[in-house]
Amino acid sequence: MAARWDGAHSTPVLCLDASGEGLVASGAEGGDLAVWAGEGVPLGQVRLPGAEDVSCVIFSPTRPATLFASHGRVVSELDARALGDPVRHFHVNAEEINCISLNETAGLLASADDSGAVEVVDLAGPRAAHRSLRGHANICSAVAFRPQRTQSLLSCGLDMQVMLWGLREGRPLWTASLQAREERGSRPAAAAAQLFNPPLVHSLSVAAGGDLFGCGAEDGSVRLFGVTGARARERLAFRAHGLGVSQVRFLAGTGLLLSGGNDGQVRLWDVGGAGGPRGAARRRRPGPPGPKLTIRHGEKVNWITSAHIRGSPKVLVADQSPVISVYPLSGL
Repeated sequence: MAARWDGAHSTPVLCLDASGEGLVASGAEGGDLAVWAGEGVPLGQVRLPGAEDVSCVIFSPTRPATLFASHGRVVSELDARALGDPVRHFHVNAEEINCISLNETAGLLASADDSGAVEVVDLAGPRAAHRSLRGHANICSAVAFRPQRTQSLLSCGLDMQVMLWGLREGRPLWTASLQAREERGSRPAAAAAQLFNPPLVHSLSVAAGGDLFGCGAEDGSVRLFGVTGARARERLAFRAHGLGVSQVRFLAGTGLLLSGGNDGQVRLWDVGGAGGPRGAARRRRPGPPGPKLTIRHGEKVNWITSAHIRGSPKVLVADQSPVISVYPLSGL
């Protein structure tokens, strides 16, 4: 049975993030941003300038009360303890931002937009200098820095490409096309109705060690890749949902991966074996035996995140409503 957090938004919640100190942030359509206590009590609300949809929120890993939010073509930095006017803005993207990420030192901010570009801002520099990474031929849907690799990040997009970037080089070090992999016969087992859905890549998440990451695609599949040096190799591919996978999220410090889909399901998978030695990468398994947990949420999933609330793990789900649903992850 889900707990319901409401009272802060009047429009659909689009994104979520949880801090290491028990705070949860949520962004919604129309520029609405809220911060919650772990018990589901709204601590603050604000409407961001321009009233454009809040597409992504993220807490700083080094300053848990510092919150970044993307809305339209702008990223705003705010104080989560006292929501009000943003502390500062970053307006470096040419088109609407879909996702933002911070490296683990919180010195670099990456933002992925509809033009296919990833803009990287040096937050520690006196003028917040930025540089553009251009490689995607279509919308860049997600970007994520790799833990323990402050100069390395990943991106994915609706061009069906996944890219590993080296910031020192300023270019992709490795690129994979999920469409090409399907044509070579590595498509996960699927119902006939799914065969016509191209693997547009909507989301990605990196495990804590930085060498394993997962992608969720429009064809309902999840793909797991292992990184060695400047290259990655697909280690696992499986059908996770009956419709597109809108979200994937590793649980911190585990080999467990959450996935959320347009079919209204949230599932928990044990993919720890995908992070094995290089020899295992050449014997790629077709997929895990089945989900450890299935939550029949019932609504198309916009965002998922996890948090420890009152000492136990929970998954928070945003959908097409103004309400956040909170489910227990029992036995973890």
